[in-house]
Amino acid sequence: MLAALKPDDLPSQALIRLADRCVACGLCLPHCPTYRKTLSEADSPRGRIQLMKGVLEARIPLNERFIEHIDLCLTCRACENVCPNSVAYGELVDGVRVAIEAARRRTWLEKLFRKLALQELLAKPSRLEKLAPFLRFYQQSGLRRWVRSLGLLRWSGLEEIERQLPPITRGFIWRETYPATSTARGEVALFLGCVARITDSTTLKAAIFILNRLGYTVCVPKNQTCCGALHLHSGESHAARQLAVQNLKTFALPGLAAVISTASGCGAMLAEYHQTLGKEAEPFAAKVADLSAFLERAEGWSAIAMQPLQEKIAVHDPCTLRNVMRKEKAPYSLLQRIPHAQVKALAGNDQCCGAAGTYFLSQPQMAGLLRDDKIRALQESGASWLATSNVGCAMHLAEGVRAAGLAVEIVHPVTLLARQMGFESNDAR
Repeated sequence: MLAALKPDDLPSQALIRLADRCVACGLCLPHCPTYRKTLSEADSPRGRIQLMKGVLEARIPLNERFIEHIDLCLTCRACENVCPNSVAYGELVDGVRVAIEAARRRTWLEKLFRKLALQELLAKPSRLEKLAPFLRFYQQSGLRRWVRSLGLLRWSGLEEIERQLPPITRGFIWRETYPATSTARGEVALFLGCVARITDSTTLKAAIFILNRLGYTVCVPKNQTCCGALHLHSGESHAARQLAVQNLKTFALPGLAAVISTASGCGAMLAEYHQTLGKEAEPFAAKVADLSAFLERAEGWSAIAMQPLQEKIAVHDPCTLRNVMRKEKAPYSLLQRIPHAQVKALAGNDQCCGAAGTYFLSQPQMAGLLRDDKIRALQESGASWLATSNVGCAMHLAEGVRAAGLAVEIVHPVTLLARQMGFESNDAR
């Protein structure tokens, strides 16, 4: 069921102008993951833009059928890379999702779960961190086996989330400053994100380990929060803006060389804060750097000893790193610093893996089809490692690897690099 829209619920004329830039040339079609699977024009960027324009101009009703086509979009933004007229598709679809969310009629249970997830956990990452000991106990005791056997997670809708959780490590208390351990080269700030604090703290520690050894003092501002990407893509633009304002204030530290993000999904959002907050956010957005891209151009590598690794490493390009930040080459350059490592791109890197934030929850069938393609490519690669720069992609792909019974470890490229430098997960405490 959909509620009647109020005039204020409809986005501004600016979105219509964005849609008007599309000349319907069709160059985007072969690059769209959902169009590849459905061969439906309505599930292509060109088709969706025409549908969105029709709704914005009140020629097409904002009904369930329209929402189905928009919901199926991964917002991978591969279409933006090939668009000859530079249509800002991501900005357009996120704007339309605000209207869609205003029109949805959710059950009280859906509203409660959404509020808990977006407002009480993701927007307050310190609460997520407090969950780590309980999740660790759940995984290591017999509780998980018992809960799964009773099907309780299926009933609550949390089954897929629980399956994708990696082994949770012990809780970690972050210091606000980690001094450089070699010739001083500057000061950077590390963005922790929300989910990564409990599912990928190893990568965050590895980032500090390498940055310190290259001469960078790492600041970890205490009041930082979620980047807001999940909120924005869920039609909660006001919440996304509030989170952006808080991060902007928190990272207003003098003398920072960069604001480092280990997850490309977060980095892409941070780098586009000026779209959410306007010109005041431009200086901050200009300082945002993906960890691999920052390390690729950093000095000091000549003094770093690296252990060899005589294995194949397949590299997965997250959409946010490839299509938004445009830094997909950086992980390859870094991994090639490992002696004897065979670094190869995973076949089909121009296609989304299906994780796409919370997409794997809302569109499990399409997400599964896209992940299956990645798992087949990984099997054919013969790689022992799969390196990916986004925590959401890593969790989604890891579940596929487990289901396929593959002996492949999924890791952030910088974590693998740090291991060859002598890093252990309890470093950077």
